[in-house]
Amino acid sequence: MHDLVDYETRGIPSVMVASTEFVRAAETQAVALGVPDLAANSVFVPHPIQGSTDDEMRDKARQAFDAILGALTSPS
Repeated sequence: MHDLVDYETRGIPSVMVASTEFVRAAETQAVALGVPDLAANSVFVPHPIQGSTDDEMRDKARQAFDAILGALTSPS
């Protein structure tokens, strides 16, 4: 989350992608950093990541692609 704040501050469009296990942590961190919209615009993929096969990871990426693109290209 700290990196995203830095990127956004410098005008670099960013989006956090994490597994659903980390929704609450992302919200808490974003609020603490004063940028709650970063968590609201994050993309969460099904948990778990660790132990997922390459095919499962590709499937998660395909399913999240439109949301990631939308988060990067939508006006803030």
